[in-house]
Amino acid sequence: MSVGQPAPAEDWSVSMIESTTARYSPTTIGGWSYPVGLYLYGQYLTYQRTHDPRYLSYIKSYVDRFVASDGAIGQSFNNLDSMQAGRLLTILHHETGQDRYRIAAKKIRDRLDTYPRTSDGGFWHADSDSRAHQLWADGVYMVNPFLVEYGREFGDATYADDEAAKQLYVYGSHLQVGNGLLKHAYDESRTASWSDPGTGLAPEHWCRAVGWYSMAIVNVLDALPSSHPRRAALVTILKKLAVGLERYQDPATGRWFQVMDKGDRGDNWTETSCSSMFTYALSRGAQKGYLDAHYATVAQRGYQGVLAKVSLGSDGRTNLTDISIGTNVGDYAYYVGRTRATNDFHGLGAFLIMNEQLRAR
Repeated sequence: MSVGQPAPAEDWSVSMIESTTARYSPTTIGGWSYPVGLYLYGQYLTYQRTHDPRYLSYIKSYVDRFVASDGAIGQSFNNLDSMQAGRLLTILHHETGQDRYRIAAKKIRDRLDTYPRTSDGGFWHADSDSRAHQLWADGVYMVNPFLVEYGREFGDATYADDEAAKQLYVYGSHLQVGNGLLKHAYDESRTASWSDPGTGLAPEHWCRAVGWYSMAIVNVLDALPSSHPRRAALVTILKKLAVGLERYQDPATGRWFQVMDKGDRGDNWTETSCSSMFTYALSRGAQKGYLDAHYATVAQRGYQGVLAKVSLGSDGRTNLTDISIGTNVGDYAYYVGRTRATNDFHGLGAFLIMNEQLRAR
């Protein structure tokens, strides 16, 4: 490199994966869970670009801790969170052709036939007393991207597309309010401590819950045929959401606040995982024509804001900061008081998904 030329741009996806796989082996990265599943899905996207066989091998080694050679998997799938890592089963079937992954994935698909629902068909967040009758915006990402990918891989697309589109619509119809954003959750029974007795809604717009929904609706729209009867309604929900995202983007940083519509409060803070999710969804939505082209510019502001939160430590490994840890439904003080973690998998996974969408744009 001659003097005066800029250094080549860091491939932050590769750097983050190299750092994370150095910190954790497939055995020590954690149990079967959606944060690890999210991270490894992002690693797979990077594998699709780089074709580095280590990245796929790592994913397979992780999944094979839980899936026996005959396809048995020791998960009851009694909550939506437990289904998210099912995307890795579909991926591994696609990449290896091994039937064990189909058998394991089908356990999730079959569980949906008896899974509890609200009166209008929305999947409860979990089959437990504390989550009964509740729709959490987080939940749409835990099952619906898996579902449409399962449908493609295993010839079940008619059911999968209809179910996923219905879930996004039912959740959106309850959770989305006039400013375009979604409330964190809805309780049909109005019995949860956080639910409004009139609407059943949680009090706040928690950014990552809205982020999960934004990614899920884009993923499902990507899969739906153009003639699908719910497609137009989902595009309308996404367009309203995009208006809210642009309105509440922090003009100073390009990121979004932990409690999205209260950025003027001194104890609120911009959160990295949701900012990655919104950046991805707006960029993808503009690219695919679901949203007006100007949202690509909104996404670029978000991208630069998130990149400001990643750095290399003295050990040469990446650090991604200001990631909210896992979070239940609560009030303003609860959300802003959440731990601001570094290298939490919620953030690492969302970053990889965003970066693989944005890095070449």
